Amino acid sequence: MSSRLRRSTILAAVMSAVVATAVAVRAVSSTADRRAHAHHAVHMRRHPAGQLPAATIGGSAISRSPPRLPRSAAQLTIGRPLPSSPIPPGFVGLSLEYFALEPYAGREPSAINPVLVQLIHNLTPDQAPVLRIGGDSTDWTWWPVAHTRAPGGITFTIDRRWLAVARALAGTLGARLILGINLEADSSALAAAEAEALVNGIGRSRVQALELGNEPELYRTFAWYTKDGRPVAGRPAGYDFADFTEDFSRVAESFPHVPLAGPSIGVPTPVPMLGEFLAAEPRLGLVSFHAYPLLECFTSPSSPRYPTIARLLSRSSSRGLAGSLAGYVSTARRHRLPLRVDEFNSVGCGAAPGVSNTFASALWVLDTSFAMAQTGVAGINVHTYPGSTSQLFTFIRRHGSWSAFVEPDYYGLLMFAAAAPPDARLLQTTILHGHGSVIRAWATRAPDGTIRVVLINDGSGRRVIGVTPPESAVTATLDQLLAPRATARSGVTLAGQSFGRQTSTGLLVGHPRYTRVAPVGRNYVVTVPATSAEMLTFAPSAPRAWKLTPR
Repeated sequence: MSSRLRRSTILAAVMSAVVATAVAVRAVSSTADRRAHAHHAVHMRRHPAGQLPAATIGGSAISRSPPRLPRSAAQLTIGRPLPSSPIPPGFVGLSLEYFALEPYAGREPSAINPVLVQLIHNLTPDQAPVLRIGGDSTDWTWWPVAHTRAPGGITFTIDRRWLAVARALAGTLGARLILGINLEADSSALAAAEAEALVNGIGRSRVQALELGNEPELYRTFAWYTKDGRPVAGRPAGYDFADFTEDFSRVAESFPHVPLAGPSIGVPTPVPMLGEFLAAEPRLGLVSFHAYPLLECFTSPSSPRYPTIARLLSRSSSRGLAGSLAGYVSTARRHRLPLRVDEFNSVGCGAAPGVSNTFASALWVLDTSFAMAQTGVAGINVHTYPGSTSQLFTFIRRHGSWSAFVEPDYYGLLMFAAAAPPDARLLQTTILHGHGSVIRAWATRAPDGTIRVVLINDGSGRRVIGVTPPESAVTATLDQLLAPRATARSGVTLAGQSFGRQTSTGLLVGHPRYTRVAPVGRNYVVTVPATSAEMLTFAPSAPRAWKLTPR
């Protein structure tokens, strides 16, 4: 469950992030950047959506002699498709705070940050991405209304330039937006004015849903603003889900005719009246929940939710988190509605250095994204904003040019996007013996017949595993997601490539490396290094050229 961020904390974090980023960028030589550009010019080749960062013309192929399967090895058998739905297009999306749009995309609608566009495109090749703009700032934001004073909790004002930037970003990406609308102000007139401005300013065709409020379960306990040095909550102490349902219906009555999203509640908060809420809201087009396994603020270090790497890599933080949504997914399906986790990340409150900004988060997001798909959610939106240690990237603009530092968890999302292309089906995975408690395994079958197996080893030692695909194959290819250690913030590589200390293109650079794995009987024996992930691909045809598609 996400917690509300204090304004002073956010401002301090944003200023700290800007200063730190500027110092880091000065340390990067322009010569290295020119070499990266030259490398991109040579390797800009289109590739099928979802194909692995593996075998590529001009890449390094390492032939591996078929080893024997050691007695201590695990045995993984890939079976039939699971009953879960195919991976929908746009499964991986981003969630931004209102105040994050211009620091990320820029302030000029005619010059949207091309590095941001490319980094989003990498996660959704040949798809329409789903972007959510909201978070805590949903209830701190307004569109000014004539002769009306801003309510006490307002800290951000939407203006025409902001709308133009949002419209340009959505148009450049071909994206659909989920837009948060202020509910905590408890004003139908202000909410209707904001909704009208967003829909008209961005374009109705670009709006997937209006999400009314943000985590209303916290309205009665967290201060919306302070007055005379005292905290003022958004709702009275007895405010409950029935009250929220009534507020939702009343405030949304005068909205433009676009679908609504809700209840935007953070798990593990129980929502026993979800069915009643869905039945009462005929304009709902999307059921939205938020999910964070760990919580930095207001959490004792002894709590199982306090951020540590060990807790982040525990199964309760990945498969347990996804499993907590299973009942809500079933309820949504009974009402013929999709459920999307439109705010999602490793640590709530935005500040857990040494945990949420490490390579451990890449392994976590890779495992948890699969678990969410297996549970049946329609998609995830990873929450990111400047100053958060959970953000996916840090941008800076100098002399009119953009560059970015890409955080480790983005690499995990990139591997997931490659392993789970649109309409792929999850397959059964059974570990028969050996290190089944350490290796986490997922498998998919794409519409073209390609089978991809992802192996995640979050342990301290390497693991040997024999993989048996559902049908015979000749040769498989293996790609690795590696870093020096679980705590690493840099040195992350995917198939031997990386974004380096900074990227001015949003494309991977370096010489792609993959391993060809020949079978031993029906087994494909691989070794998974400590604290790493691997992807084994069984393609129906020979590996083709692969590269992130330039936008």
